[in-house]
Amino acid sequence: MTRIRLDKFLAEMGIGTRSQVKNSIRGQAVSVNGEVIRQADVKVDPEHDLVEFQGQRVAYAALEYYMLNKPAGVVSAVTDTVDTTVVELIKTKLRKDLFPVGRLDKDTEGLLLITNDGPLASRLLSPKKHVEKVYYARIEGCVTEREVAQFAAGMDIGEEKLTLPARLTILDSGPRSEITLAITEGKFHQVKRMFYAVGMEVLYLKRLSMGSLTLDPALEPGEYRELTQEELRML
Repeated sequence: MTRIRLDKFLAEMGIGTRSQVKNSIRGQAVSVNGEVIRQADVKVDPEHDLVEFQGQRVAYAALEYYMLNKPAGVVSAVTDTVDTTVVELIKTKLRKDLFPVGRLDKDTEGLLLITNDGPLASRLLSPKKHVEKVYYARIEGCVTEREVAQFAAGMDIGEEKLTLPARLTILDSGPRSEITLAITEGKFHQVKRMFYAVGMEVLYLKRLSMGSLTLDPALEPGEYRELTQEELRML
């Protein structure tokens, strides 16, 4: 790994701002391989050098990837003045620059990728890539093959263009239906708006997958884990 400045290392790991970190270094609070360092521009090897702040080791990660089972009531944001954010749920994160890839509504549960990998996020969210997202939903209304055909043909949800074809699968049809829906777009409130367009209401919504990434069934709402190497390779 390329050697980086000590102040950059510490700032990226959330010890403080660059100016705060520089003050800490001048105050002899930082050591590298057991030696107190007083210069912020000293270069360190993140993989091999032992960096300590106030006697505690500071681990380094250039990129982090977490799968979160987002619970209802939490917002898909980095910061919020009122509600808990999805990033705040990642208690073991090393970096301070993590963000959610895309968003789920506050009342929607399920798969959310939390990372600081901007290029990967761009690929997953690009309208040109048509990355498929699969949702499970409970619907107020009787979903039939008529809606399956409508969703497959594209829906008018009040925008200039129809939605792209979506794959609607009926799990249980009745006064309250259960379905899965696969879409390749990410329009605002898209799933809810599609069902509203056919006179139905989404009562519960959960994202099951995004591209090759599938929600780990062992994760309860609010729980998370790091992605496996195989999941990263598939992404």
